[in-house]
Amino acid sequence: MKKFVISFAFIIVILFAVDRSVGRVMWWVNQHTNDVSGPKIKYLVNDVDEDMVLMGASRCNCHYVPSIISDSIGMSVYNGGVDASNNIYAHYIVLSHIMTHHKPRYVCLEVMTSDFEKSDDSFMTTTFFAPYFGINERADSVFRLAGTYTMYKVSHLYRYNAKSLSNILGLVVNRQQGGDNGYIPYPRTDNYPDTLIKSATVRDIDSTKLRYVQKFIDLCYANGTKVIFTVSPSYSIVDRDYYDVIKEVALHNDIPFMDYHTHGLFLEDAENFRDQIHLRDEESARRFSVIFAHDLKQVLERWNN
Repeated sequence: MKKFVISFAFIIVILFAVDRSVGRVMWWVNQHTNDVSGPKIKYLVNDVDEDMVLMGASRCNCHYVPSIISDSIGMSVYNGGVDASNNIYAHYIVLSHIMTHHKPRYVCLEVMTSDFEKSDDSFMTTTFFAPYFGINERADSVFRLAGTYTMYKVSHLYRYNAKSLSNILGLVVNRQQGGDNGYIPYPRTDNYPDTLIKSATVRDIDSTKLRYVQKFIDLCYANGTKVIFTVSPSYSIVDRDYYDVIKEVALHNDIPFMDYHTHGLFLEDAENFRDQIHLRDEESARRFSVIFAHDLKQVLERWNN
């Protein structure tokens, strides 16, 4: 029995040492990778200092060109959209880190139905931000809600489970294609959707997600940051009430809601899109950004007069 206890203790010590050692290596990889999202997350967590920060998932990342928006509104703009960070939990983690070192004048959040509808994998994309576990309690509160807090606390290596291969690949292949202050265009494609679908209005609402939408707003307001909600074009037809749930939150908090989906922008030509929810290439994104920048300037002028 004594031998078993000693052997077991030895194995635990070895596992602990391996976990901490390889965890340090993966932290170094995470901080030096040139994969698609690693450098952007690092910048958002540590260094972003622009007047306006655009936030959201891939639709934010590839639809908004900061230089066009900046030229229009006369302030610095950073596109902080992170691919596949598909709901408010991920955005709240990012915002929590930003607010520890920078208070933007404005935050524009590209909202999606995934920010308020129930789903089975609501916390899946929060794992992208696990490497930064333990440095911001507000951000870590999402991991508590997700049920991953204890595992991240015990195992440093486990924090890199989601993006380890992508991060390692990013050491040898630079996947930062061009870029414009955080905007990373998708490669041009000859594909485009062949069917204009009709998306049903979401009826199954997640009250916890809505609570975090409110927490996102409250955190901005507590730091003197004004919030704008945006929805960029999608290749689908929706009813006027498609975003009513999130519009009500915006109305309650006196937040402008800039909706380019419900009104059918760019639906006249499928070749504007690469799939149902993403504009096709940089040309389409630049066209949209000109429209968005013009409307945003008017919103800010009304706000400041």
